[in-house]
Amino acid sequence: MNITKFGHCCLLLEERGVRILTDPGTMSTGEHEVRDLDAIVITHEHADHFHIDSVKVIRTNNPSAVIITNAAVGALLAKENIPFTQVGDGESTEVKGVAISGHGKEHATIYEQMGACENTSFMIDGKLFFPGDAFHNPKMPVDILALPTAGPWMKIAEAIEYAKALKPRIAFPVHDAIYQPAFAGFVAHMAEMFLEPTGIAFTPLAAGETQEF
Repeated sequence: MNITKFGHCCLLLEERGVRILTDPGTMSTGEHEVRDLDAIVITHEHADHFHIDSVKVIRTNNPSAVIITNAAVGALLAKENIPFTQVGDGESTEVKGVAISGHGKEHATIYEQMGACENTSFMIDGKLFFPGDAFHNPKMPVDILALPTAGPWMKIAEAIEYAKALKPRIAFPVHDAIYQPAFAGFVAHMAEMFLEPTGIAFTPLAAGETQEF
């Protein structure tokens, strides 16, 4: 699987010729230039994951791409007359032979009811787990983990423990636009220090970078 990061949680996943974009939001750049998409996967409605104006531009550039998301985001898309395929917790679909399944229902707690919404984590092709804003355990093998590393709903210790619980072969950082680039090296060092002894490789992935996993 080739993965290109456009920043924060916006990724281009290329698997067996299928091109999938995740969470185009206000903290990512470059997604407007992407062409030949087959699908757009959106975990939840917060602006750093779902920016309606960006979605409209991406759809204009990729008119055959299907949007895959949960009921809450789907309701917002419906108001704009934008079609979507609903995949929530326990549901699944396929895009040209690539399976996409939904796991979990709730955004991680920020404080009391602040930011509470439906969050769907997605397993893509039985390989990549993309949790959105949650530390959901899909209770199935995870080969590649898009690991949230910063945000008002988490601390780095929780991210490390989450990765250790899922035991992926490899993890890379997402949800990281909140910190300065100089801090990225510190986070990567911490993740490597505590994950690699358990057999989990941690691979930093900067905005604008593509790697093969």
